[in-house]
Parts: sequence; structure tokens; C-alpha cells
Amino acid sequence: MVTDLEQFLAQDGRADEIARVRRLIDESDVTYIYYQFVSVTGRIVGKGAPAAHWERFANNGFQLVYGATANLFTDRHGDYIGYGPESRELVGLPDVETFCVLPWDRKTARVFCTLFRGKEEEEDPGAFLSSDCRGNLKRIHAEFEAETGLHLRAGTEPEMMWLKQNPDGSPSVEGMTKPYCYHIDQFSELQPLIHRVMEYGTAMGLDMIQGDHEDAPGQLELNWQFDRAEYTADRLTTYRQICKQVGREFGAFPCFMPKPFMGVSANGCHHNISLWQGDDGSADGAENVFLPDGDSPRMPSKLGLAAIGGVLEHLNGLTCLTAPTVNSYRRFWDTGFWAPLYADWGFQNRTTALRVSSPDRFEYRSVDSSVNPYLSMAGLIKAMGDGIRRNLDPGPPEERNIYDAMAEGKQVRKIPMTLGDALAALEADEVIRSALPGDMYRVFMHYKRDEWERYCATVSDWDVKEYLDILP
Repeated sequence: MVTDLEQFLAQDGRADEIARVRRLIDESDVTYIYYQFVSVTGRIVGKGAPAAHWERFANNGFQLVYGATANLFTDRHGDYIGYGPESRELVGLPDVETFCVLPWDRKTARVFCTLFRGKEEEEDPGAFLSSDCRGNLKRIHAEFEAETGLHLRAGTEPEMMWLKQNPDGSPSVEGMTKPYCYHIDQFSELQPLIHRVMEYGTAMGLDMIQGDHEDAPGQLELNWQFDRAEYTADRLTTYRQICKQVGREFGAFPCFMPKPFMGVSANGCHHNISLWQGDDGSADGAENVFLPDGDSPRMPSKLGLAAIGGVLEHLNGLTCLTAPTVNSYRRFWDTGFWAPLYADWGFQNRTTALRVSSPDRFEYRSVDSSVNPYLSMAGLIKAMGDGIRRNLDPGPPEERNIYDAMAEGKQVRKIPMTLGDALAALEADEVIRSALPGDMYRVFMHYKRDEWERYCATVSDWDVKEYLDILP
């Protein structure tokens, strides 16, 4: 029986692509390559090797412990998360088309990799490694496309804050600008840094289109063109890598923590999503099936409404993937800042979890800057697929501010308000759990339950201030 690994290596044109990259390596004088993949929390991990060995790695891959997919971290009991030290080693093979020279160090390149089980393993030798979140998204998307003829295109709004650094180089909890939303003067203060991010982003395949200063200290949102879900996830990962490098160059700290400040907006990462049918090579050759098909120019198509219904149906479980940290829920509790707490939808309504931001797409709002986009996109595909299969009705759009609607008697479900509640919601939702196949669910739950337990077992500054002098 031919294994997944063997099929991957036998892809049409792969040998030609490997040879093309060799020519690029030689022409560009690249001497080192990062073979990278993405962990359960969205971190970039992998190995580096001299470029002279490109062909060997392209054909044989590299080996690394399974636990690298969980950052090789230990839980609060001292056990490795996901996989113990006795576990086997994964095989990482480069997705050759993702090879890219780093614009800040042109002697170095990076390439994303797909992960497999070892060829010598007794169980499922050479199979796809199911704790590879990036590989899972590609396969889940392909299955959805085969079933429905549709594919997901997404754009993200990656808010983050540029913080000052202390004299010792550690990050300060102080933004580099004032919290004045959309003010060009504050935007201009960060313009040299913005220019560098755009320069590197363009060089690495991000079609940069717009940006603004948001309403928290040092908070920027820079956007690039939307694309297929897996491409957008790769580009968000690349964008984070770029920001980290630019921070090193400018003595600034790029902060993707969802809520470092109270009293101002958090770092969201809204996903603007639409489903397309037909040629996925370009928007010109495909049809956006969310476009209105009835009398109202604002109302999405019947299929689009069913997809919205699926997301609302599974919003509680999805929240665990799209607001994946303890700190994520500080954003929801600081409710004066358009926090998307309620399972409802509307046109341009920023008080609901989903809004139709344009007739051809909708914006999923309950997602923040700490998101692993490979998990969030996979979860959204599963939720929308279920909505389409069951023709779920999202109900009428809510035109009012949701808080006014509730004051007038509307009953609306609130999303989970802690990571602990979100973990329970994910456990209860088989559809969203299927976005984390095989080991992925086990590794994710081990990692996040440990995070929640460590938080619950920690005495914080708030505890001390609130209770130190509690009696008599």
C-alpha cells in the first residue's frame, strides 16, 4: 500500500520544483534554510540546515520529536504535553512552492513543511501526522471542496501593539503611540516601522493593501489581500515572523497578546470569510456564492445564510479555537469596546459575533490576535459545512445594538466567558472537534487544559490586593 509520505513525494512536477529551487538558491547565494512548521499554539518551529543539502532534505525530510508540535513544553506536573520522551520522531518534508528568501537576511531562506509519521513505525507508517495543524487545514479544506464544490477564502485583520522596550531589552507594557483610533499623526509616528513591514511583506508574497492606527496604545492593523484559507493562514504566520524581525531592527516589541491593557480595545484578528465555487486560481475564474440571490441587495444568498447558521450553531465550540488563551477572555469582559459576546448576526453590527461587512462576505469577530489560524480556519470550514448540510437558519439579522435589543427583551446566547468554559464547549461539540482530527484534539486539550489549570492554581496580584487584608 502506498503511504501518504510516498504519495507526497510522487506529486507531479515535484522534481522540477526541487530543481527550480536549487537554481534560485545558487542565483541568490542562499547558504542556510529554515525547515519550519507550526505548533498547536501557532508558533513557528522546525530545523535549520545548510542550503548545500537542499535536495537531501527535499527528498528525505528531517526528523524531530513529535512533541515539537506542542512547543516541546511540559505541563504543570512536569509531563511533556501531547507526547512523552518515548514517542517516535516525525518526518518533515518541504512544501517546495513555499520556499522564500528572507528579505532581511538574503543568505537565509525558509520553507514550510508537511509532517508525517516515521516510515518504520508499526502503526500507520508514513501517514500524515495528525498533530500537524497546517497539514490538517489543507486536508480538511480539500475534503470540504470535494464534498461541496466550494472553497473558503479568508482575509484577516491582524491587530497588534508595538510596545516600547526597557533599557535591558525586555518589553515594556507601554505603547509607542497614544490610543487615538484612525489618527494619521499617530500612524505617522510608526511610519518608518510600517514601511519596513510592508517592504518585507511584499517580498514574501503578501499583497499589502491598507492599514490604520487602532484605538489602543501602539496598536496597528496592516492588511493584505484575501485568498484561500490555507494561503491566508501561511501569510498571517509569515506576517508575525516579519513583525518580530522588524521589532529587532527598531528596538520595539511586537505584541500579539490579546489584552495587555484594560480600558482600551484588545488585539482582535477578525476573519472575513466567503465561499467560492469554481476555479480557485483567481477571483476572476470563480463565483462568490455568498452574493445575494434574492430581492435584498444586503441579504446574503440562501447558501450564505446557511453557512452563517452553522457558525452561530457552533459558536461556543469555535470560541475555544478562536479565543484560545486565558487572556483572550479579558477582551470579552471589557465590554465597552465592542466585545463580540453574543451569538447573533447583523448588517454592519459590531455588537454581534458575526456581521455582514459587505454583501459578498461576513466577518467572524470572536477571534483575537493569539489565534492559530490553521485551527480557526479548519473550525470555520467544519461549522459552515454543517450549516450547509443541515440548511441551518440563522434567524433575522439584528439591526439594533445588541445591548439595546436585550434590554427590550431579546434572548441571546452569550459565548463562553472563560477558557475553562470554552474547553467544555469544545469537548461537547463533535463537529468542531472534527477540525482537530486524531492526535490534534488530544494535544490541543492537554495544552489548553494545563494552561487553564495553571491559571486557576496561581495567586495573582489581584488576589493579593483583594484578599490580603480580608479579616478580621
